[in-house]
Amino acid sequence: MAKRDYYEILGVAKNATEDDLKKAYRKLAMKYHPDRNPDSKDAEEKFKEVKEAYEMLTDPAKRDAYDRFGHAGVDPNAGGFPGGAGGQGFGGFADVFGDIFGDIFGGQRGAGGGRSNVYRGADLRYAMEVTLEQAAHGYTSEIRVPSWEECETCRGSGAKPGTKPKVCQSCGGQGAVRVQQGFFSIQQTCPTCRGSGKVIPEPCTTCEGVGRVKKNKTLEVKIPAGIDDGMRIRSAGNGEPGINGGPPGDLYVEIRVKEHPVFQRDGDDLHCEVPIGITTAALGGMVQIPTLSGRAEIELPEGTQSGKQFRLRGKGIKGIRSSYPGDLYAHIVVETPVRLNEKQKQMLRELDALLKDPKHSPQTRGWMDRVKDFFQ
Repeated sequence: MAKRDYYEILGVAKNATEDDLKKAYRKLAMKYHPDRNPDSKDAEEKFKEVKEAYEMLTDPAKRDAYDRFGHAGVDPNAGGFPGGAGGQGFGGFADVFGDIFGDIFGGQRGAGGGRSNVYRGADLRYAMEVTLEQAAHGYTSEIRVPSWEECETCRGSGAKPGTKPKVCQSCGGQGAVRVQQGFFSIQQTCPTCRGSGKVIPEPCTTCEGVGRVKKNKTLEVKIPAGIDDGMRIRSAGNGEPGINGGPPGDLYVEIRVKEHPVFQRDGDDLHCEVPIGITTAALGGMVQIPTLSGRAEIELPEGTQSGKQFRLRGKGIKGIRSSYPGDLYAHIVVETPVRLNEKQKQMLRELDALLKDPKHSPQTRGWMDRVKDFFQ
C-alpha cells in the first residue's frame, strides 16, 4: 500500500513552521493515542502514522530530503539521509511527546524540559475586622502575617555552613528524568531532587535544608474610605514565596465590618431606628437623629405613626466607587409605656375615654371596617 503524504497526514501546508507541526501533532496524537483508544487497531495505526510524519518533518535534514525526493528520500533501506528513526530528529519528537503524555495523564515536566519547576508562591488571606466608622472614613492599621525569609545560617542554600549542594546524579542537574515505556519516552520530575536539580548531603540544622525560615512580618494596611463588608484589599508580593526562584504570591486582606449598635448599612445607605414616646408621636416636635458625622434634627408632624420613615440626604456613606454619599433613613418606633404606677394607669384610662371618637384613630377605624366586611 502506498504511503500517505506526511503533510496530508498532519493536515498542514508544505510551508508549515515548526510550531504549526507541533500544534497539528499534539491535536492528532491526543485524538489517536492508544491509551485513549485501547481497543481500536485503526487508532493505533493512525497514531503510528502521525508519529512517523512528525518525526520526519521536524528533522531539517529529513524534511529537506522528503521535500526533494518524497518517501524515497527518507526510506532507511534506500540510505542517504542522516539519522534513523532514533537519530537526531528523535529529541524534538520526544520533547513534544512528553507534553502530549503530560496532557493525557496530568503529569508535569521537569526543569530540563519544555516546562519549568519554577512555581509562583501561594496567595495568603487575612481577615480584618473594622468598625462601621473606620469603613466609612478610611483607616490605616498594621497587621502581622506569617512570612518565609532567607535562612541567615546557610544564606538560603539549605546546606550546612562549610558545605554546598551537589548536582543531582539521577537527573544530572536537569530536574527531570526520562522514563522509557515501550516506544514511548516520557519526561517527568526527578524523584530524587524533586525538580531542583540539586541534592543537599548535609542539610542546614536551622532551616532543615529548606533555605528559608518562617517568621512574622508587620505590614501597613490602608483601608480606603467607603469600603464594605466582604471586600478585599490586595497586597502584591506579600504572599508565600515562590519555589525555585518563582515570584511570590499576594496577600488578600478580607474586610469584616463589625455589627454597629445603631446603624445598619445597605450599600451606601444607612438605616436606624428612632424610638419616641406616645406624647411626641401625638403632638409632634423636634427629634435628634445620630449620624456618622454628628447629630442632626428632624421635625415630627402631629400624629406620627410607628414605622414612619424620614430620609436625611447625604448622611449615608460615600462608597469606593460612588460619586456621592448615600442617605440615612430614620425609622420611627413609637414606644408603649411600661411599668406604670396606678396613678399613671388611671390617667391613661381617662385619656382613652376621651379618645374614643374614631376621628382620633383613623387606622383603627379603617381596620375595624375591613374586619366587618371580612365576616359578612
